[in-house]
Amino acid sequence: MNVTAAAAKNCSSELDCGKDSDLTWFTQNITSQINTEKCRHLFVDSGLSDLAVGLILLASSLMVLCTCLLLIVKVLNSLLKGQVAKVIEGVINTDFPYPLGWLSGYLAMLMGAGMTFIIQSSSVFTSAMTPLIGIGVISLNRAYPLTLGSNIGTTTTAILAALASPREKLPAACQIALCHFYFNIFGILLWYPFPFTRLPIRMASALGERTAKYRWFAVLYLLVCFLLLPCLVFGISLAGWQAMVGVGAPFVALTIFVLLVNLMQSHSPTHLPKTLRSWDFLPQWMRSLKPLDKLITKTTALCCSPARLNDPDVVVVTPDTTNIKPESKKQTEQWYDNPALSLPEEISSEPKVFRLRGLERCNSTPL
Repeated sequence: MNVTAAAAKNCSSELDCGKDSDLTWFTQNITSQINTEKCRHLFVDSGLSDLAVGLILLASSLMVLCTCLLLIVKVLNSLLKGQVAKVIEGVINTDFPYPLGWLSGYLAMLMGAGMTFIIQSSSVFTSAMTPLIGIGVISLNRAYPLTLGSNIGTTTTAILAALASPREKLPAACQIALCHFYFNIFGILLWYPFPFTRLPIRMASALGERTAKYRWFAVLYLLVCFLLLPCLVFGISLAGWQAMVGVGAPFVALTIFVLLVNLMQSHSPTHLPKTLRSWDFLPQWMRSLKPLDKLITKTTALCCSPARLNDPDVVVVTPDTTNIKPESKKQTEQWYDNPALSLPEEISSEPKVFRLRGLERCNSTPL
């Protein structure tokens, strides 16, 4: 390291100092020791990059999360049966008598906020509540205020963390925490107080019915809403506001048009042109999921059906539906195992009969 001294008396180097008029040049060696320690984690000596470690941990955590949710559903299905399920369902889903029935939702909201405050995690609360909804213990109308209350309860964590901030950062921390709190409050005021504003309930019912009929729709919904759509919006935003307006404005206009036409088709179809009174003029793939369902079914059948078809010991016999009326024929098809998520028109009125080859009888006992 080169250091300049104003006079020769300031030269402290053990080496000879070079002089240039009134400046003296010399070299000084400065050595410092910094104690370093390896990070303590599972992959510290594996030699993997941070990206590889992050992907491994992400995949393993998702696998553990899905496994735990499946086990929770299995355990709750085995525990909450008979009288226990009826008692819990009666306590949670019961409303106050008239004229205080409107207070039931707000009490459920307070309960959700309190439970989330106790466990300090809205994700844990909603993850534990989801299987209860799936097995029919908690109704969808009751789950909605519980979820809203959970969103309020999770803001208490940020408020407590803000109160523990240093004095000079306390105002800014409290401001951010209260922004989170009031954001959820105004969201509740927009989407809960009046029954006609509770659109999330109707949207959840529609998506649930669609998923009950097409099981792959849940995976498609997750991929589109949480991966493809955000990436598309982010990519368009990088191109500038002109591209955002050019793509977003037609999309919003088309969405509003479709919603208005659907409303008029349901309530006043006579005010629409004959062509718009139904969507039958569109190709089937634009108005129905059946073509996509056939494609996915054929694709999965290539992987799954050979093992079942080559099994010589099992034959699946379905009930005869030739003499069933058209309006009740839909009831002979059952697409799912959970009765709580069953559509009334799709619940099978007769059980499927499995018979072993060689032991067929006319009065076989359903398994």
